[in-house]
This record gives sequence, C-alpha cells and structure tokens, in this order.
Amino acid sequence: MEDLLAKATEDQISSIQINYDFPMIISDADEVLVIFMKRFELFLTELNCYFNWASFKLTGNIIRHTDDHVFSQKEVFCLLDQFFKKETLTLDAVPGAKQALNELSTRAQVIILSNVPYAYREERIECLNNHGMDYPVVVNAGPKGPAVKALAEKTQGPVFFIDDSPNNIKSVAEVADGVRRIHFIHDIRLGKLIGTAPHSHYHSVSWTTAKEIIDEELRTAGF
Repeated sequence: MEDLLAKATEDQISSIQINYDFPMIISDADEVLVIFMKRFELFLTELNCYFNWASFKLTGNIIRHTDDHVFSQKEVFCLLDQFFKKETLTLDAVPGAKQALNELSTRAQVIILSNVPYAYREERIECLNNHGMDYPVVVNAGPKGPAVKALAEKTQGPVFFIDDSPNNIKSVAEVADGVRRIHFIHDIRLGKLIGTAPHSHYHSVSWTTAKEIIDEELRTAGF
C-alpha cells in the first residue's frame, strides 16, 4: 500500500487553491483527455517499428520491423522520452472532454493528474490549454494513490478519480477508498485488452457516459 507522496508532487498540490466545500474531479490525461496511443503508433511507424497489441503494456509489445527486435523496458523508456519531447504539445483531444469538463466545472473543481515526465509539464499544460481544458495540472510519478489522497483531503465534497490504468485505480482504492473511481479508456483496442479495472466503481469509453455518472452522483449527494 503506497502512502508516500513525492516532494515535487506535494509542492504542486500545495500551490492549488481548493474550495473545501466544493466537489472535486481528478482526471488523468493520456487516453482520457488527450489521445496517446494512435499518435504513439504513428511515432513508432516513423522509426520502422510497430506495437504488437499482445497486451496493453508497452514493454514487450514494441517491435522493430527489420529484425523483430523486442524493445526492453529501458529502451521503451527512452522511446517514451523521445515521444513526449516530440509530441506532448501536439496530441489531439479526446472527443467530448472539453465540453464535459466545462459543464462539470460549474459543479466541481477539476484537477488534472498526469504521469507525463516532469520535464514536459509545461508542454502538457499548454496542450490542454490549447484544447480549452485550462485546469490545474499536477505531474506525478508512479502510482497515483498518494496524490489523490492528498487532494481528496482538501475537500469535504465528493471526489471522483478518472484514469485508464487499472494500477492507478487500484492505488487510489488502497489509500483513498472514499474516492469514486471511473475507469476510462478512449482507445477501444486498449479497452479490449485491459477490460474493466476490478477496483473501479464505473467503466466508460466516452465522456458522455462519464459525465452522466458524475452528474448523477453529484445530484444524489446534494450538489
């Protein structure tokens, strides 16, 4: 069970003004607000590589065409850094994300919790702003449970966490079980490989559904 919060993440959280009486929506970015996988596949194609789709994990699924070389975890991390350096600013928005968050932000504070490398934090913020999603961004590393716990403790209202990773959903369940967890995956292919995160309360592949879930929970809670 994780209970340690990195200093860099803690400092970012401390800088956000949060209304104690207002509900909170904590949203991931990749495959929730911006489209990662399709752009990553194009990036791999430019390197004469491809994603094998044998599982949802990057390590073990990135293969070079010329010699069938399977990239190691270290090589995958290097590729990801190249990708984020090249594409963080240019990722497309997930359909419906801007409108849904715009409407939900009248009823709850929206905070974006992203595991993009910290070196590309400003690019992530600029990309989201360009898509009309101008909300506080916290860049995290590793499991998101501690960061969500720290944020959730700053409000007495309902808190929602939206993420595509079952590991992050589980991490939040372990340290902040009162947070309502929505497993959201935009890419249908990834969704089929991952299935529904067992520690989530809901599963969604669209912002229409996710917004309906949050709207109803807020209404039931009196907000």
